[in-house]
Amino acid sequence: MNNEFNAKQRTTWIAIGVGIVVLCLCVIVVAWAGQSVWNSLRDRRSTTTGPEGWDSATAEVTVAVSPGMASTLAKLAEQFNAQARKAPDGSLMLVRTVSVVPEKMIEQSLANPPFQAIAPDSSLWLNQLDRRWAEQYGASEGETLIPIGNRRFGDPVRYAASPVVIAAWESVARGLGWPDRDIGWKDIQQKATADATFKWNHPSTGHASGLLATLAEFYAGAGLTRGLTEEAATAQTTLDYVRAVEATVRFYGEGEDVIVQRLAAEGRNFLDAFVAQEQVVIAWNQAQSGERLVAIYPAEGTLWADHPLALLELGMPGEAPITDNQRRTYQAFVAYLTSPEVQQQLLSVGYRPADLGVALDGTGSPFTGDAVDWRQPQTTLQIPSASVVEVVQNVWWYTKRPTNVYLVVDTSGSMEGDKIALTRTALRSFVDQIRGDRDKVGLVTFASSVYVERPLQALDDAGRTALYTAIERLSASGNTALIDGVWEAYSRLMIEGNPESINAIVVMTDGQENSSGQSLSAMQRRIRQEGEMQIVIFTIAFGSDADEKLMRSMAEIGGGQYRRADETDIEDLYKIISTYF
Repeated sequence: MNNEFNAKQRTTWIAIGVGIVVLCLCVIVVAWAGQSVWNSLRDRRSTTTGPEGWDSATAEVTVAVSPGMASTLAKLAEQFNAQARKAPDGSLMLVRTVSVVPEKMIEQSLANPPFQAIAPDSSLWLNQLDRRWAEQYGASEGETLIPIGNRRFGDPVRYAASPVVIAAWESVARGLGWPDRDIGWKDIQQKATADATFKWNHPSTGHASGLLATLAEFYAGAGLTRGLTEEAATAQTTLDYVRAVEATVRFYGEGEDVIVQRLAAEGRNFLDAFVAQEQVVIAWNQAQSGERLVAIYPAEGTLWADHPLALLELGMPGEAPITDNQRRTYQAFVAYLTSPEVQQQLLSVGYRPADLGVALDGTGSPFTGDAVDWRQPQTTLQIPSASVVEVVQNVWWYTKRPTNVYLVVDTSGSMEGDKIALTRTALRSFVDQIRGDRDKVGLVTFASSVYVERPLQALDDAGRTALYTAIERLSASGNTALIDGVWEAYSRLMIEGNPESINAIVVMTDGQENSSGQSLSAMQRRIRQEGEMQIVIFTIAFGSDADEKLMRSMAEIGGGQYRRADETDIEDLYKIISTYF
């Protein structure tokens, strides 16, 4: 009996033991599967290395802000921080700002950014972020363990606004008929067509003022003020209109903050007119003496840079979550920015306050002069849907002024190793940014001699592949015939270039000129004598050993820009320069 009982007991314990083992194995399998899903989501969503994370009680918030607003918002953040506000647990509320170009801001926000809030210059960017986030990270069938929302950001608020205008020197504006008549895009196009010396600019569509101006041109071409559709934007009459206006742009480029820097450095003859926010006109006249800028509000209507601030909703796999204290800091900062005192500060530097109760024509307001008109614009265009904006950005490559550009690259011995490898990457990035197949790019290298690696060729599929192959084959040895390299590219552009295109040379070196047969003075004489077709020269000094004086002089002779780069930013710099084309 006891033996029978003991046998049953042993059997029971064995069964229990087996059950425990099976249960443990199940738990391990489920945990492994769950972790695999988690890691899969994290790997699918994270394309860049993000922050290490932050203390769970931190009340510090970093805001990515568009370059044009960066200095103003940084000052306001300092004022906010000086109040030493504290969260309920005693943590100090702090706001930091970092200047980020909107397109890059959106790209980083799609992964694991080093900031918790964004302040682009237009809600267009929030709309694009919303659309791309939903497309890229929307929950798919079977991914139910980790809920993924459709929106990347929350709590957006507009704290300032500024309409997009055509900023022009007062004498230029009067020559166009300002202030006695309305002036539109067609007037700018006709002036630039009739007068070859007239120079105007709008930034590339990677910047709000450029994108908003381009949308305004498409609206004008379609004869609409609301409800721009994909069909209207791509109608042949619309495309013809936009192409006619764009054909007169002298060059594209970065945002108005860079244009203002060049105006201050190069003076009145740099540009006659340029697209910018109205605030730029006010700020220039407040800071500069001499001839004023005035704001031309396009007769066909314009759009607004509405300066939103939005909190990124972090906490997804692979990202450090927003803390309650960070959310409190964000909300406190929003309340600060929209307070009457700060709204008055924003007014004083030329922004239109979000608080409509603040009078624009009050005592001391910068809107009381005649350089800007607080009653304008008479026609405000409707921001199209994100899908239409995307179509316009893509179609713009086929309506913008085409480009002929030679990349002139140092392949001397000092470029051997990491430098030539980084240069290959940077050149590929430059080519990647040029997406119009009407644009032509060539490649010239220089060492002890000059080599034409690829003649000027349209960037259709075949041309792009051939150029990528030539870039991959670059190697380094020999001396530095820099001036001869630019001379060769200039000669080829004079023969192959087209006055209807933007013609340019982008030259990079890391060393000192020591092997050219031509001289800088000979280059200068030639450009002066053969100036019927403008060829702009951009120069890049790669590292600390490059001849800065020579590179600056060459850029000045060619009416372009000089930039210095190191190993960490050479790729970004080539991307920036590509926006000019």
